Amino acid sequence: MTTRNVLIVLFEGVQSLDVTGPLEVFAGAGAAAGQAGSYRVRTAGPAGLPVRTSSGLRLLPDLDLDLDLDLDLDPGLDPGLRPDPGPGLDGPPHTLLVPGGDGTADPDPALVRRIAQLAERAERVVSVCTGAFLLAEAGLLAGRRATTHWAYCDTLARRYPDTEVDPEPIYVRDGRIASSAGVTAGIDLALALVEEDHGRDVALLVARHLVMFLRRPGGQAQFSVQLAAQVAQRSPLREVQRWIAEHPGGDLSVDALAARAALSPRQFARVFKAEVGVSPGQYVDGVRLEAARRRLEDSASGIEEIARACGYGTAEGMRRAFVRTLAVPPVEYRRRFRPA
Repeated sequence: MTTRNVLIVLFEGVQSLDVTGPLEVFAGAGAAAGQAGSYRVRTAGPAGLPVRTSSGLRLLPDLDLDLDLDLDLDPGLDPGLRPDPGPGLDGPPHTLLVPGGDGTADPDPALVRRIAQLAERAERVVSVCTGAFLLAEAGLLAGRRATTHWAYCDTLARRYPDTEVDPEPIYVRDGRIASSAGVTAGIDLALALVEEDHGRDVALLVARHLVMFLRRPGGQAQFSVQLAAQVAQRSPLREVQRWIAEHPGGDLSVDALAARAALSPRQFARVFKAEVGVSPGQYVDGVRLEAARRRLEDSASGIEEIARACGYGTAEGMRRAFVRTLAVPPVEYRRRFRPA
């Protein structure tokens, strides 16, 4: 039986769910695959000392991140050097997982160097949320496509211009480097890696055990990107935003929305983008997609009915929008995300 070593890096200010979410996936995957022990999951932190997460939870690492983790598992090594005298990695990591959290804002250079060293020996390197900043600082994202929490994508792109930052998907795989969006997206990425190792059935079994309906595909958008647009400062524009959200199937053309705001279409388009951050068309597209997504998840209505209610006109129009943005058609989306 092949055992894959999974090493999760800990540091002060780490996000606890970035650690425990993927850990639970890997820990449960062996049993689901009928291969207990197929993943050996260990955590490692600076000096092997406890770290405090961004929420205040204290975590005790299994291993000292500063030691040579290959030698750390030598049976002849003085057990007193280990923070945990129990079994360790038994070799270099197969999967190196770097979580995010407040501690990524101003990381210790020694931590960054250690991540770079471990990454050289790992077959897969994975970041969760703002852990992408640590990978980028270690030079691991140069020339690669990556993502992070939608709220930090602009900062990542600005700080590391040699990285192609994609704010849309919940996770991105570029060769042996994978990065995921905020917090719970790390669970989706871990499930995708389990599927890669053991097949779809095992990944879905783990997902059900974690009370997730089904694994989200990496191409699924971080929906907050569209709908976390700024709230307009001007009252008429805020009213237009509210109207769009409440009437996704209505006439949401620029002319119609401009009339509601008592502005000319040209002026409306200009001030809307200036205050909201996206064009009226982009905003409407995001709202309609969000409305259709929720109806597919929460109702038994037919595809045609949902398409009309959400302003797509036809099922084909909605299908094109879903494939373009989410990389899955509505029927497949419903199959994946609506509970049985």
